[in-house]
Amino acid sequence: MMRDHLIAGVLAGAAGTAALNAVTYVDMAVRGRPASDIPEELAGRATDCAGLDLGDEETAANRRQGLAGLLGIGVGVGVSAAYGLLDGLVGGTRSSAGEVAAGALALGVVAMLGSDTPATAAGLTDPRDWPASSWISDAVPHLAYGAVAAIAYDRLIRRRYPG
Repeated sequence: MMRDHLIAGVLAGAAGTAALNAVTYVDMAVRGRPASDIPEELAGRATDCAGLDLGDEETAANRRQGLAGLLGIGVGVGVSAAYGLLDGLVGGTRSSAGEVAAGALALGVVAMLGSDTPATAAGLTDPRDWPASSWISDAVPHLAYGAVAAIAYDRLIRRRYPG
């Protein structure tokens, strides 16, 4: 039973992460804004702290970029996997639309904290200084993540399908 909740959480996290990336890329395409360099900087700090040699500068930059993407996937999948385990511990068997909506909000907020907190702790950003456009650019994709992950989890674990 717990395994089913974990697997559903992992799959829901993958779906939510895909949604977050899609919303982010649409925003970048529509507004013509560049990708944030903070995830790569955070990956660089982490590898420096671990004493890892990433190679020459070009190779190291490519590896930091890859590691940054993997860290994002890890946060997205990990948050929903934890959600699934928690739901399994609570013994959730039925859910209302309101409960799915609350789960979506919770997943989005926790994923946002999971990505922003390490960058803030590392001194790479300070959300207190962000303009409204930066908050929107961060919150909207995370809310999309939460909505897709919560709906996917609910459909998977409760075997409810539209139609």
